[in-house]
Amino acid sequence: MYLTPLQTLIIIAAIALGTMFTRFLPFLLFPEKKTPPLYINYLGKVLPSAIIGLLVVYCMKSISFISSPYGIPEAVAVLSILLLHLWKRNTLLSIAGGTIVYMLLVQYVFK
Repeated sequence: MYLTPLQTLIIIAAIALGTMFTRFLPFLLFPEKKTPPLYINYLGKVLPSAIIGLLVVYCMKSISFISSPYGIPEAVAVLSILLLHLWKRNTLLSIAGGTIVYMLLVQYVFK
């Protein structure tokens, strides 16, 4: 089943409006001159770390340590992320470097 051009335009507009709403809502609820509630400040401090931890657990959940390659590519990639981050203190560099190391390992070393 194909969408008509009008249906496609309506979907794109709905997605754009939803995205704009979620992006602008915090600024409308908490203007610069108004102090946010303490629980909002608390969530702003703890949620980024919690989300990263959740992503790490999700990504590592299907590793098998009893069959080849025994989680070696993942372990090397995580180690490279840690070392890059300790060395350069740049999150994007650490993530990109770890991703490149992992992809090279699974594509060329552990085929």
